[in-house]
Amino acid sequence: MELELIVADYFSMLSRELSGEKYNKSEYLKKLLPFLSRRSDGSIEFKHQNISAVLIHLGLPYIKGYAPRFNYQKILADHVLEYLDNHPSIENQFKRYSESDISPSRQNISYEKLVVDPLAKAMYTLEPPVSYRSKNPIKINYLEKELRNCNLGKLGEQYVLEYEKWRLNMAGKENLAENVRWISQEEGDGAGFDILSSNTNGTDKYIEVKTTRLGKETPFFFSRNELFFPQTNSENYHLYRLFDVEQNARMFIKDGRLDRICHMVPLTFKGYF
Repeated sequence: MELELIVADYFSMLSRELSGEKYNKSEYLKKLLPFLSRRSDGSIEFKHQNISAVLIHLGLPYIKGYAPRFNYQKILADHVLEYLDNHPSIENQFKRYSESDISPSRQNISYEKLVVDPLAKAMYTLEPPVSYRSKNPIKINYLEKELRNCNLGKLGEQYVLEYEKWRLNMAGKENLAENVRWISQEEGDGAGFDILSSNTNGTDKYIEVKTTRLGKETPFFFSRNELFFPQTNSENYHLYRLFDVEQNARMFIKDGRLDRICHMVPLTFKGYF
């Protein structure tokens, strides 16, 4: 019963967040506590963070203010799946969120503060197995769908394009800054990277940009071509991961082959006869 209440409380907040409504997490917590026995504020917050992790594993948006904790129990995942099964209308919110136009506050971008440290440790853990009867009732991966949002992707790449020009100008390399190219816009998505910039010594710098409105821990998705390109260009390949791009855009940078800078999970396969 307590898990049901905690899950319902989380989804009530998530629904308001996806709709762009303001809400107070502390007020939600205050209303929830009387219905729970011997649970501290910290333990409830921990469960909310576990629910964020469950939703990430299901390919669904989550509450940014509850950074995911992936060491959750199967029973919690089952309660989340049961909630989704009993409230199918929430998928409409996931769909609207993943497809909606982006309205960031661009005027407050500070390039000096845009880059932050990457995650200190690996966040990935295998999700607990689910039975046939408790499969995700939502069949679309809305985290991947958000990544395919053209407006979102274009905005992230534009941030990086401007950041690279700023970085080179600050280094006194105005001639290099003038030659930064937006490859995905000029030549399409088949190059295996998005931005062609330069290192301060004049060598090429290949940049792949991945953007989300969600938090730093959100997984990203990449194509076969995006996987293979850095394998032959690893010394000059850089992944720029933008997050919270709509409200407080920041990014971290990882260098080298994708199969070495992140934990890869195969989602689809191609079969030949």
